[in-house]
Amino acid sequence: MIQMNSMDDKTFRARQKSIELDDIFHIPVQIAYTDIGEGEPIVLLHGIPTWSYLYNSVIPLLASKYRVIAPDFLGHGWSDKRDRFDRSLIAQAKMLLRFFDALELDRVNLVGHDTGGGVGLILGIEAKDRLKRLILSNIVAYDSWPIDDMLMLGSPLWKSKSTQEIVAYLTDGLSEGISRPEQLTSEFKEGIVAPYANEEGKISLIRNASALNTNHTMALVDRHKDILSPTLLLWGIDDPWQTIQDGQRLKQEIPNSKLVCIQNASHWIPQDAPGEFADEIIQFIESTSAC
Repeated sequence: MIQMNSMDDKTFRARQKSIELDDIFHIPVQIAYTDIGEGEPIVLLHGIPTWSYLYNSVIPLLASKYRVIAPDFLGHGWSDKRDRFDRSLIAQAKMLLRFFDALELDRVNLVGHDTGGGVGLILGIEAKDRLKRLILSNIVAYDSWPIDDMLMLGSPLWKSKSTQEIVAYLTDGLSEGISRPEQLTSEFKEGIVAPYANEEGKISLIRNASALNTNHTMALVDRHKDILSPTLLLWGIDDPWQTIQDGQRLKQEIPNSKLVCIQNASHWIPQDAPGEFADEIIQFIESTSAC
């Protein structure tokens, strides 16, 4: 297994680049992203309530072989968090296509986790020509999301809570998605919540949660069969939220797909099992022909 390497969130953030994108909303938006390594591009998409720091331990493993690009979604991490735009799966997919154009990325290997995987499904169906391969990891699909704590967080009433309460709420919830206790480090917990530990971040997180909409995944169900890209379904078997049953169902519905289960790993699989996660992605890319 390839060896892990990681950094704290401040160092990770300092390495990020920023780009302004227009023609998405009525105002231009800033997107923060990591872009390191050389070769075939891999784009890593996080979910909620995380940001690209979720891939902190994975990025250096993949960057030894590929060009790795990890953006923060709109309203997440250190991307634009102004209270002036949509943060739905559809809006994030639209942003990504504009992001690909701005970085002159023709076709990419797309890795999507959680809501990032929901965005991956949209792009796999509606932007087939932009994807070489699709890797979906413990993704939102069907109508099994959002979970209760995200539904509560999406209420505007949470604006009255302090940033300290929001940070504590997020931090406490992270443990439910980790199977390996040694991976639930203070560095990981502090890093994940850092962008939301101020007033703007708090409001942005609430808006992110309020944008969760199962209509956007249910509308795709009869179109899963239209995904043409070779697809890896990479699943942490212990996930209490996006369960293995969803992965098994997706395997039946997406042509040319492969399901790989990671034992003793839960929802935050890029942090829970980064070595296995990166190994499986590399093996998949090396063993499949691009679409």
